[in-house]
Amino acid sequence: MGLGDLISSLKDNPYFGAGFGLLGVGLLASVGRKGVQFGGVFLRRRFMVTLEVPNKDKSYQWLLQWIATKGTKTQHLSVNTTFHQTETGRIMTRYDFVPGPGAHFFAYKNHFIRVERKREKNVMDVSSGTPFESVVLTTIGRKREIFFDILEDARQLALQREEGKTVTYIVGGSNWRQFGYPRRKRPLNSVVLDSGVSERIINDAQDFAMNQEWYTNRGIPYRRGYILYGPPGCGKSSALDYSICVLNLHDMGMADDRLHYLLSIAPERSIILLEDIDAVCFNRDLAAQNPTRFEGMGKLTLSGLLNALDGVTSSEGRLIFMTTNYIERLDSALIRPGRADVKEYIGYASDHQISVMFRRFYPDQSDSVIGKFVTDVRQHKQDVSVAQLQGLFLQYKDDPIGVCQNTHQLWSS
Repeated sequence: MGLGDLISSLKDNPYFGAGFGLLGVGLLASVGRKGVQFGGVFLRRRFMVTLEVPNKDKSYQWLLQWIATKGTKTQHLSVNTTFHQTETGRIMTRYDFVPGPGAHFFAYKNHFIRVERKREKNVMDVSSGTPFESVVLTTIGRKREIFFDILEDARQLALQREEGKTVTYIVGGSNWRQFGYPRRKRPLNSVVLDSGVSERIINDAQDFAMNQEWYTNRGIPYRRGYILYGPPGCGKSSALDYSICVLNLHDMGMADDRLHYLLSIAPERSIILLEDIDAVCFNRDLAAQNPTRFEGMGKLTLSGLLNALDGVTSSEGRLIFMTTNYIERLDSALIRPGRADVKEYIGYASDHQISVMFRRFYPDQSDSVIGKFVTDVRQHKQDVSVAQLQGLFLQYKDDPIGVCQNTHQLWSS
């Protein structure tokens, strides 16, 4: 039998025809699936733009809150509970519904946006101890600017929610996290410092914030350091009217590289506060006198702190406030210009401060009563702190006569 006869017999065989047909159908289906896959990839690469925002990014929570305000078409929600302080001082609870894990949709500036919130159950964020999450935004088109607009709108919305509030951040793991709830900012005139002190600090900080170009044109690093020094209880920390990042240098896990990293990722529009820095940053002259005095301290070194404040790798555009009760204990390299550009003494209460505080607690009293109170205070105690005065006023908060008759209590406070 020749080859032609064999092919002719197979063609007439119904079993062979059915098998060949099935093979053809399977081949066509496979080619079709591959075509759809390649077509989907081609469309995404050529005609779609995608943005992924991981939960470790600063804009992650801003974006979720902003998406919630756009009224996404979903009934699958997650709750984000926050607290805020009212004008009367009451703490109110607010429940914000944000998109839950899954796909959601909304429209923005004539663009159709698909939102997918992903949660990796088997991958944990080490710093927060929560599952790793991300939000993926997808839109048709090739203009990435739409995502810049969305992120900027989300940032502005977040700033509006915190406007007029003081937000405190502390270190959690390898990142900053908000501590407590945003508190209503204290008016500048509520901080009773000596005449002109608050104004000098705030005016200098505002001048720094508005003159980045001036620093750049002159080749000066764009950063500013302040050191507030004086006796305890005199209001050194209260002089700050900004959101505050409290950095605890006493943390045994604080090392040079970690300090560098935390300063570089500090939240915007915040002041980095290093309180009681004399308890950590020792004077090299004192160390030479007593070599064993500082044994057992953490891995943070003086040179590491100096480089973080004013080194080649130190970040710019920041304000750092340091407070100390004993400026004489600080190393001279720490308090030189470039690290501590502004030094402000916050001392014991002056006659002006005593008068202002008395009038604030007892606004109906005459000038003669206030003058007599100041005289009585000075007779009993020359060096009186703002904290001591406030404690006395709180003890007699509705009794101006009682507070005037008991100034001797300042001796024992």
